Amino acid sequence: MKKINCFCFLLFLVLFTQISFAQDAYPRQDFLDVEHYSFSLKLQDETNAIQGKTTIKINFKEVKEEFFLDFISEKSGKGMTVSEVLCESEKCDFRQENDRLYITIPSSLASQKQLSFDIEYDGVPKDGLIISKNKYGNRTFFGDNWPDRARNWLPSIDHPHDKATCEFKVLAPSKYQVIANGSLVEESDVEEGYRYTHWKTEVPLPTKVMVIGVGEFAVQYLLDEDILLSSWVYPEDREKGFYDYAQAEEIVAFLESIIAEYPYTKLANVQSKTRYGGMENAGNIFYDENTVTGLRAFEALLAHEIVHQWFGNSASEADWHHIWLSEGFATYFTNYYYEKKYGVEKFQERMQADRRRIIQFAERHPNRTLVIDTNITDYNQLLTPNVYEKGGWLLHMLRYLLGEEDFMEGVRKYYEQYQYSNALSDDLKEIFEEVSGKELDWFFEQWLYQPAYPEYSMTWEYQNAEVLLTIEQKQADTFFEQPLEIAFYYEGNQEPQIEVYQPTQKLETLSIPSTEKPIKVVMDPNTWILADIDSQERE
Repeated sequence: MKKINCFCFLLFLVLFTQISFAQDAYPRQDFLDVEHYSFSLKLQDETNAIQGKTTIKINFKEVKEEFFLDFISEKSGKGMTVSEVLCESEKCDFRQENDRLYITIPSSLASQKQLSFDIEYDGVPKDGLIISKNKYGNRTFFGDNWPDRARNWLPSIDHPHDKATCEFKVLAPSKYQVIANGSLVEESDVEEGYRYTHWKTEVPLPTKVMVIGVGEFAVQYLLDEDILLSSWVYPEDREKGFYDYAQAEEIVAFLESIIAEYPYTKLANVQSKTRYGGMENAGNIFYDENTVTGLRAFEALLAHEIVHQWFGNSASEADWHHIWLSEGFATYFTNYYYEKKYGVEKFQERMQADRRRIIQFAERHPNRTLVIDTNITDYNQLLTPNVYEKGGWLLHMLRYLLGEEDFMEGVRKYYEQYQYSNALSDDLKEIFEEVSGKELDWFFEQWLYQPAYPEYSMTWEYQNAEVLLTIEQKQADTFFEQPLEIAFYYEGNQEPQIEVYQPTQKLETLSIPSTEKPIKVVMDPNTWILADIDSQERE
């Protein structure tokens, strides 16, 4: 452990406590908890306007006169206009203000601990529900809620800390099929030219992954003993899409074998108009329409989004600034899947590529290197190598530090404890500490809350039956304690001699006894540390 004087240590404790408990800017209403959403929607071809009725069941922990839901008001022809709000069938006063729907609870009902609210509205979604044409010119409707865009078409607590079960009841022109979260309850032709489709979840979700997809699809159901796997692709891409998306079966089986049972009743992989390469909506993942190639060129993308079903959807971050608990896990366990399927060499190639992305991003944006950066208020700016690749590398270094057995036990225990709920980074740290018996404050502090990564320079020479190593961390300010492997290669030996170096200060000279001069000395030969390494050899 690094030694620091008492004043600096006290200052560190104050700063670290402030950082650890800082929340994103979302105004939490701790007096309520949404239990269930029922979204009824009517979609049409003649207009982009939708008609909606949302029924919300809310548990109240305190007596309150008013609360709010996130809901984008109509402006310049786009947005939602609320026409009526009922509380237990009694009319409520309400107002739409600053893109929130404020609801006054009738005084006669205010003391009840659970209340149900009906909200009727209509309008053209400004965002969130993307109504457009696919690459073949056919009309489609796709929910695209991440990070907080559900409020454009669904009145809700649009933040991952308040998860709820949900159902979608969609009335759409009968030529369309509807995919949504949960299990299919009903599909019926209820009036001329329109089909009613009802999907319902049994477990809670964050609003970021509550969506529908509506369009003309070719659908293939894959045989699976435990869950309903399916592929939903444009009819024009039927053969290519079914071939590409069938890879999901192997990925799900692998993740179930190392983590836990798949958390939902189905997994539909859907060709879509999402703005992202893939969006991990719970139980129905939406992929960019151009990822269907018939070449299985996007296996890593499928793996990444499927990992999210466990990490991000089921075990969710409680605060946007801790999104690495979602993206870091998805990034790393995609690589882990590649390791088990294609071998260690392929895995190391992927980890090295991730390391280069982290370093390149830091070189371009030297002031944006924190994994948890509470200064970011535009949540789309969180989507950088800091939370994807650096978050994944944090898990990789923990795997080395704790060992394979304790690392995977910690991952499984973390998921088991926070399945269908929320966690912060300290919750993960405590799980790993409990499993391994090791104190990890230093590790999480230096990799989550300190900037950048170590920049190593090493020179060596051989004299008097010793290898003399000079090792320096060249980065400004921060000192990193992460252990580092050093490999010594000798003539006639295929396998190197590995020594583990534990840094104690930024500049150190080490003496390694050796009866012969190495051919070469290499830092981090097995790709276990996130560092910028400049190794120089001296004859």
